[in-house]
Amino acid sequence: MKEILSLPAAKLQRIVALKTQIERLQSQLEALATNTSPAAAKKAPHKKRTMSAAARKKISQAAKARWAKVRAGKSK
Repeated sequence: MKEILSLPAAKLQRIVALKTQIERLQSQLEALATNTSPAAAKKAPHKKRTMSAAARKKISQAAKARWAKVRAGKSK
């Protein structure tokens, strides 16, 4: 604290000016960080896709049939 008080007035004024400039720049950065682009604001978040039980069963049966073909081909 004593070091600050012993500084010349010109240096103190420069320090205050720099501090206000830093604060102004920080507020501008925060404003830029919080603002989103219009394209990003319009985009809806991806919803988790759900599948019906019938669709899961159909996919499962198709996969089992494919693997049965692969296994049948290996035994020959």
